[in-house]
Amino acid sequence: MVTLAFIAGTPHEVFAHGVTAGDKGYIQESFGFLPIPFLYLGAKHMMTGYDHLLFLFGVIFFLYRLKDVAIYVTLFAVGHVFTLLSGVLMEISVSAYIIDAIIGFSVVYKALDNMGAFQRWFNVQPNTKIATFIFGLFHGFGLATKILDYELHPDGLLPNLVFFNIGVEIGQLLALAVILIAISFWRRSGSFFKHAYRANVLMMMLGFLLMGYQITGYFVA
Repeated sequence: MVTLAFIAGTPHEVFAHGVTAGDKGYIQESFGFLPIPFLYLGAKHMMTGYDHLLFLFGVIFFLYRLKDVAIYVTLFAVGHVFTLLSGVLMEISVSAYIIDAIIGFSVVYKALDNMGAFQRWFNVQPNTKIATFIFGLFHGFGLATKILDYELHPDGLLPNLVFFNIGVEIGQLLALAVILIAISFWRRSGSFFKHAYRANVLMMMLGFLLMGYQITGYFVA
């Protein structure tokens, strides 16, 4: 109940998949090629992107080899970069609430996948690599939708977006390193498998909260 009350009283910008009010003003007033600021904004977006981090946490939850982690994170990054660039450059805009609700669903989906729900319910295991790539597309499109709302100046748009994406990937690697270190220590504690199911249930609940908040915002707005 406390969590629900907190969400109900929190401005949408805080829970949106994207950019803070202060960064919004900077983006709207910027023009020309600004590599360092957009590199910083991209890294900041990923490091503070709770929805990104929740999904990535679910993706690597049962991955033990760095090679597998690299494959899945790369698939997610490729999807994210593609829709961010194409969404902004082609000016494809959809309701941010709908996209963010789908992003919340991606967290729910991955939690259910980790719990083996699809095998128990439907006797089938969806392709996890394809799912990671597809949800990466939605995560990138979520930010593209918000950037379009901020109407970036066309002067330097493409190189600024490229450096923004580079910043996103840098931030993703930094956040991923922290997550990997934390989960590695957890696995060594001996309580990992004891609490793994509960951790994914919690992640699923957070995903549903994100979905509910965005769906409510869509109808209220």
